[in-house]
Amino acid sequence: MRRLLGEAPLADWAAWAASWNDLAVDEYMADGGRYRRRRYAALEARPGRIERLAHQPHFQSLDYNRLNGGVERWFEPITPQVCDLPLTRAILDASLDVFGAVAGQDAGFPWRTEMHQFRIEARAGEAGRPTPEGAHRDGVDWVLVMLAARENVAAGVTDIFDPAGGALGSFTLLEPLDAVFIDDHRVFHGVTAIEPVDPTRPAYRDVLVVTFRRGDP
Repeated sequence: MRRLLGEAPLADWAAWAASWNDLAVDEYMADGGRYRRRRYAALEARPGRIERLAHQPHFQSLDYNRLNGGVERWFEPITPQVCDLPLTRAILDASLDVFGAVAGQDAGFPWRTEMHQFRIEARAGEAGRPTPEGAHRDGVDWVLVMLAARENVAAGVTDIFDPAGGALGSFTLLEPLDAVFIDDHRVFHGVTAIEPVDPTRPAYRDVLVVTFRRGDP
């Protein structure tokens, strides 16, 4: 990711990562959990041009999110300061390059793009669940998941499955900038619950998730 982004945008890293300290509690957790904080933005993206759309709800059908799908979820917006940082734009541009190369002539720009800041918190006696819906697809074309911070937590292993449920591999995002690029048509993904290493200290996992869906023909 450092190579893809270049060094100049990473000058924003401190301010960008600190923005995860200002996320709102996710009020739509059907399991009653209070372990997830997030902000959200919808965009329209094509190489060289990214436009933020009017703030709107996030929606997933129950086919893709058995736990929290089927309702419009109005999350607090990602702040303009974060959206407009050169680092944020560099992450989006790098993702468009990677996924655009896969799409080739079928790219169909502009793409519907949704950006999520997630903080999953873990406490003594209460694990934090990055993917409480279990192994899933997001119902888009491609997904970027990039680690912003990982503090005082164990586990949080990313598992990848084929559509029939067969395990394809697993890995753990451990260091800031560790990332995974996912073809949402080909694989399912999930992340195991996190637990605090030291229960007397704050424990959390911060990630940026960006989804991309081709435009209508």
